[in-house]
Amino acid sequence: MPLEAGLLEILACPACHSPLEDKSAEEAAPELICTGQGCGLAYPVRDGIPVLLVDEARRPA
Repeated sequence: MPLEAGLLEILACPACHSPLEDKSAEEAAPELICTGQGCGLAYPVRDGIPVLLVDEARRPA
């Protein structure tokens, strides 16, 4: 289930404050990906709620 466009516009990466890209529809495990260069953290979306905690984020491969 993709996030609402209005919500996605106001969310930012807690680590670097860059915008987030919604990859919920493309992946088996929905997540928001940081678009900042050098960051790229992937934050999980659980039950339609983004978990924007750096400790819960997946590091880029």
